[in-house]
Amino acid sequence: QVQLEESGGGLVQTGGSLRLSCAASGRFVGTYAMGWYRQAPGKDREFLGVVGWRGSNSHVVDSVKGRFTIDRDTAKNILYLQMNDLKPEDTAVYYCAAGPWPLRTGWGPEYWGQGTQVTVSA
Repeated sequence: QVQLEESGGGLVQTGGSLRLSCAASGRFVGTYAMGWYRQAPGKDREFLGVVGWRGSNSHVVDSVKGRFTIDRDTAKNILYLQMNDLKPEDTAVYYCAAGPWPLRTGWGPEYWGQGTQVTVSA
């Protein structure tokens, strides 16, 4: 029903910046909250942040606050994750997700993208 496709991952140096994009399509995609998760090898998938269906209530977790920002182009159904001052510990597969607000609790995301690799070299 909803298809999510991430792009923008790659290899960057410590202190660099990267912007990830998630193109969303589907009949009711505009009614969902959307957000980002990441998963490093051997670790659990980590919630990063969420934005509401009209682009309101944008929030990122404290561990990336001040470096990461989530924005949503509601007209084009594109979700963005702007990442600044990247660190080696940010290396992970980053996943776009969609579902009911607040996304991180309850049933959690209903739809996932395929993931995009972000590697930060020291």
